Amino acid sequence: MAFKAFQTEGKLYLILDFLRGGDLFTRLSKEVMFTEDDVKFYLAELALALDHLHSLGIIYRDLKPENILLDEEGHIKLTDFGLSKESIDHEKKAYSFCGTVEYMAPEVVNRRGHTQSADWWSFGVLMFEMLTGTLPFQGKDRKETMTMILKAKLGMPQFLSPEAQSLLRMLFKRNPANRLGAGPDGVEEIKRHPFFSKIDWNKLYRREIHPPFKPATGRPEDTFYFDPEFTAKTPKDSPGIPPSANAHQLFRGFSFVAIASDDESQSMQTVGVHSIVQQLHRNSIQFTDGYEVKEDIGVGSYSICKRCIHKASNMEYAVKIIDKSKRDPTEEIEILLRYGQHPNIITLKDVYDDGKYVYVVTELMKGGELLDKILRQKFFSEREASAVLFTITKTVEYLHAQGVVHRDLKPSNILYVDESGNPESIRICDFGFAKQLRAENGLLMTPCYTANFVAPEVLKRQGYDAACDIWSLGVLLYTMLTGYTPFANGPDDTPEEILARIGSGKFSLSGGYWNTVSDTAKDLVSKMLHVDPHQRLTAAQVLSHPWIVHCDQLPQYQLNRQDAPHLVKASRYLFTQSDLITFTANELLL
Repeated sequence: MAFKAFQTEGKLYLILDFLRGGDLFTRLSKEVMFTEDDVKFYLAELALALDHLHSLGIIYRDLKPENILLDEEGHIKLTDFGLSKESIDHEKKAYSFCGTVEYMAPEVVNRRGHTQSADWWSFGVLMFEMLTGTLPFQGKDRKETMTMILKAKLGMPQFLSPEAQSLLRMLFKRNPANRLGAGPDGVEEIKRHPFFSKIDWNKLYRREIHPPFKPATGRPEDTFYFDPEFTAKTPKDSPGIPPSANAHQLFRGFSFVAIASDDESQSMQTVGVHSIVQQLHRNSIQFTDGYEVKEDIGVGSYSICKRCIHKASNMEYAVKIIDKSKRDPTEEIEILLRYGQHPNIITLKDVYDDGKYVYVVTELMKGGELLDKILRQKFFSEREASAVLFTITKTVEYLHAQGVVHRDLKPSNILYVDESGNPESIRICDFGFAKQLRAENGLLMTPCYTANFVAPEVLKRQGYDAACDIWSLGVLLYTMLTGYTPFANGPDDTPEEILARIGSGKFSLSGGYWNTVSDTAKDLVSKMLHVDPHQRLTAAQVLSHPWIVHCDQLPQYQLNRQDAPHLVKASRYLFTQSDLITFTANELLL
């Protein structure tokens, strides 16, 4: 979409959408090929775009992955209309020899004139490339490629579905009049093809269908989905045919006309942060160039967290310094980039790599750990506990819906961003053990796209991991209500003793501190801590439980909680052993 246009005497400036998801070519080059469900989505959106152009009498003529961009939600947009031809209908033809040769239709190659049907041939080439990772017609040079387009028999890969093979054959008709989409019904012929039988075209048009891939775009200026080969170049003017001498009013009515400045011809300087990809593979920028490191905040087995100050703005942040020899932080960084804009997920600010360590800069959690703060409160009611659990579970539900499991929801990873203590200031942190659901080809998936492309054992594992997240929240709820954990009796408990109690699934919900807790709260705790992960509540079911839904009707009197220091320490000990406990418990249940 063009927002504005500016001109000087010698130049025209078009202000367009900045599509941070990059181009389909870069993604295809990384993934090699897409699943058929991915291809259906992209081709369906592309068909709507081409139909819109055709309805305006425009032939696009340059359809290729490089000219298909992804917005921040993962929807496609066509770009680069430099070769498009307007004022063409079904009765008229264009004769220019233009486009990228591998995607040219036969009638473009032989220069006998072409119509909008040429775009549907290119549509087929794009489909073939996305499904197979190769081009259907590609010779050793330009001449041989054109000969193949005109004469070669299409080699149809047999691993493609019958519907995909059928659509390709109907698009690769060398007689443009016989090509699917060239008939009187136009794009409706393509929409009716069995390959698109599962596409709801009305929902697709309204953008109500979730794309199979959502770019991990954390900040407005991020460019890491664009190939560094291009982003590292010095910007240059696009070539254009010089206008005639009397064309000084060629762009009359545009947004702004400026007098050419003396330095306009000088090379523009690239501005903006380095992309994450560049930072992970190039060492031109050092963390200490931009930040001053302060005291330790926390220490882990493979990382250390410190407070730091941004030198230019004097703003405080936290930096997690990860030893690359002990853990690959790529998955964690991708998750933070993709989902860190959620109000209750810690926000990623920057990433650096010095070869040995990766520096992950995030917002600073000044309010401390959630459980510490709650257990120190003199007055704490069920109503307050319900509000806290709602915020955390709502965030976990969001992650699970995106195919992300945290797998390490211990109190030290649930913090307050400030001292207010409001549930809104809660942040889920440390995604070092988190996983994103992926198809067999490594492609990121969301649950609605998993049915045909994720191995059963992967789905099974994902289900256990999601159930473990709920189990962790159940332990957290139990501790908020009573002041101690369900499975640890003291600081001297060994992991083996704790595991034995977890495996038995037995814990007390009566007597002592439970006498002041409502029955609905006890019911929720028991269902979140069910020993069988298949019977354990999901995040959505937790949110629909009466104890959450009717929060405003819960008691406001103070909970009678244990505040003995050794039991609080025991609760912390249990959670910090959660890596071992979660893993071992899952293995026992598999």
